[in-house]
Amino acid sequence: MKKVLMGNFAASHGVRLSRAQVISAYPITPQTHVVEELSAMVARGELNAKFIKVESEHSALACCIAASVMGARVFTATSSHGLLLMHELLHWASGGRLPIVMVAVNRAIAPGWNIWNEQTDTLSQRDTGWIQLYCASNQEILDTVIQAFKLAETVKIPVMVIYDAFILSHTYEPVDIPDQGLIDTFLPPISNPEALTMEKAQAFGSVTNPDFHMEFRMKLHETYGRVFEEFEKLEEEYSAQIGRKYGIIEPYRCEDADLIMITAGSLAGPSRMVVDGLRKKGIRTGRIKLKLFRPFPSEALREALKPAKKILVLDRNLSPGTGGIFAHEVRAALKGDTRSIWAFVAGLGGRDITPDLIESMFFDALGAEVPISETIFKGVRL
Repeated sequence: MKKVLMGNFAASHGVRLSRAQVISAYPITPQTHVVEELSAMVARGELNAKFIKVESEHSALACCIAASVMGARVFTATSSHGLLLMHELLHWASGGRLPIVMVAVNRAIAPGWNIWNEQTDTLSQRDTGWIQLYCASNQEILDTVIQAFKLAETVKIPVMVIYDAFILSHTYEPVDIPDQGLIDTFLPPISNPEALTMEKAQAFGSVTNPDFHMEFRMKLHETYGRVFEEFEKLEEEYSAQIGRKYGIIEPYRCEDADLIMITAGSLAGPSRMVVDGLRKKGIRTGRIKLKLFRPFPSEALREALKPAKKILVLDRNLSPGTGGIFAHEVRAALKGDTRSIWAFVAGLGGRDITPDLIESMFFDALGAEVPISETIFKGVRL
């Protein structure tokens, strides 16, 4: 069945199809529609779940942790300052190996107050132990929410499904909603033999001394190594049943490209359009969309970037004192590589990133002598 849905409602339908059993969240722009629609689905009887209203995002994730410990399939959603308020409990969820799924809608962080798009909020949580998946369309949002539950429950690591504020969250696109029966086959009921019960009472989060604490952290780190294989496996299964797959990364026209741009989220669309335009002019360019950011797909990137003489990274985020976070990760992945890496930061706080701006970045990296208008060139090379 096809519907025209905003990105937030696509996420809600993904949660419904996944048959989440416990949902706890606090409203925050631009995420609010996700859980608002889910609360309506629960009230209408379309989703057999417990919806827990709370007074803060910290409490929302605390409720999710408790429900997940008891073996339920659990969901929450947030943005920006709400995600920052969850910071302590993000570590508890990953350290407890709880398969919670969260939608995080990218929004800038104050001061000053800004509700528009920027990826710094989720990227600032990159070391909390959550898998991070970035989406480029409303269809991808719905599919990725479903896949996230399967991945989280397979590797016992929580997952963030991430997409851009307003560009996707509030924009309507045609979305194919799969049949419930197909999703039930792909994502069977949650099974967690370690779940606590009244008959099997245990402590969660008890004190660990130095003889054990490091082992817990290393087991989480080692399990991250399975994520690539498990994600590729579930994508093949999803593709066989539903007919769609996205990949850990998505290379586009990279096979013979002299210059390849790397980016994530909704920028994947306009950057692909710019690549097509430059190709018509005889300029061999390509684009790589990052979907899986944690764990970082270093090996897949190195393989896809082999043809390039130069590499361009476009970040809609900023780590003060370091620069763009994707660029920093790419440099680390390509350590020892002598090729030039051109890193741009643009679009902070919701500022437009137009095709003209993206094209100007390509020309800058190519060293082309073309006029760059101050009214167009609003990116910063770092």
